[in-house]
Amino acid sequence: MTVIDVRDPRTGEVEFSFEPDSPEVVRAVCNKACEAQIAWRDNGLSYRIEAMGKWVEAFKAHAPAIIDALTKDTGRRKISGEEVGAIEHIVHGYFSKAPEIFAKVEKRSSSTPTVDFEQQYVPYPVVGVIAPWNFPLVLSFIDALPALFAGCTVVLKPSEVTPRFIDPLLASIAAVPEMEGVISVVRGGGETGQALIDNVDLIVFTGSIPTGRKIAAAAAARMIPYFLELGGKDPAIVLAGSDLERAATAIIRSAIYNTGQVCYAIERVYVQDGAHDELVRLLVEKCRALELNYPDIGKGHIGPFIFPSQAEIVKSQLEDAVSKGAKILCGGEVKELGGGLWMEATVVTDVTHDMRIMTEETFGPVIPVMRAGSVDEAVFLANDTMFGLSAAVFAPDMKSGTETAARVNAGGVSINDTELPRTITLDGEKMAFGYSGQGGSRYGATTMMRYVRKKALIRNHGDVKGLEALAEDMD
Repeated sequence: MTVIDVRDPRTGEVEFSFEPDSPEVVRAVCNKACEAQIAWRDNGLSYRIEAMGKWVEAFKAHAPAIIDALTKDTGRRKISGEEVGAIEHIVHGYFSKAPEIFAKVEKRSSSTPTVDFEQQYVPYPVVGVIAPWNFPLVLSFIDALPALFAGCTVVLKPSEVTPRFIDPLLASIAAVPEMEGVISVVRGGGETGQALIDNVDLIVFTGSIPTGRKIAAAAAARMIPYFLELGGKDPAIVLAGSDLERAATAIIRSAIYNTGQVCYAIERVYVQDGAHDELVRLLVEKCRALELNYPDIGKGHIGPFIFPSQAEIVKSQLEDAVSKGAKILCGGEVKELGGGLWMEATVVTDVTHDMRIMTEETFGPVIPVMRAGSVDEAVFLANDTMFGLSAAVFAPDMKSGTETAARVNAGGVSINDTELPRTITLDGEKMAFGYSGQGGSRYGATTMMRYVRKKALIRNHGDVKGLEALAEDMD
């Protein structure tokens, strides 16, 4: 089996290599998880909450080591700390939400007077989670946590690009005996992911559409459920009369955060004619004030590309756009600094939907801006995509903003801000439109219900129909 090289995104150097887990190892890990799931399920929700509480304390104790490892994995420190904080926040949220969601109903009446029933929730035994490299920790656990509270055990396959955080994470799990076999990790690339699908009862994947298609086919071949979060090309619509200072700030924050390596980053902007020139001026002015996070990791705003091939994708899209008439007003160059690959905040105008930068996921610090003559045209252009993860609308007032947002085909539409879906992680629900995903909402506490099968225990307290009913039914 070919070894996998692990690169430092800040220096470009290969720091070490590892051999991916074989299909036999993956099978053994999944079998152990299946055995552990019986007690994890049968001991009940209170037991799971108590055990998860112990794990959170161990996780916090190992947090400095996890943050250090994530920093080496991704080349950025502040966001690594935010990832750790997000896990603690989400777990504590489930502490309060799970008992309400899974409240036991002893008896429910039926429309038939002599019949009642109990609703039972049966967790899938082992859930596999295949996570990407842009947020290695959060995107491993955003799906794993609701599955764990639902009574499943989880086997994670983090990205082979960012594997350093696995060891300190496993140390936090090993510190809690109740968690043995409950959260497990396998390491490797595509072959390891295939082996995971072959041995779990449900698979969750976050990543690209092409890989998502392969995972869907593999899961369908085994007749197991699959949940897919497949990225986006999120639009922002800016209406005439909007607060353009606010719009520019929010769009840049979304587009540039984590060097644009975010599935719900704003990747295309449609601006009504009356606001276009001033918004572009503000975007360029603010982007030019941003600095690369180099050489000091403690300073600056824009980190390196985590995965070097992503820099090539961004460069290729920009070259395609320029060849078709687009203008780069700032940024736009992939720079090699200290061995890492970087790009300054980039604003592009005179773009059209004939350009890849307006139709394909970019995953870089790029803001392409397109004129729209009317609200209708802006909405049409925003919806002219195969994606539909999330979006944003900036309007002079909440009424017109809400009316416009209601017309945009995306799972979560922020109004007069960006990235608001993050604020409803445990409270609201949103699904993906188009090719951006399948499998119900991963937002809201009720996402735990994705990981259970609903079963009815139905009791008849009255007489049983006689055989004459069979004869009548046959007439």
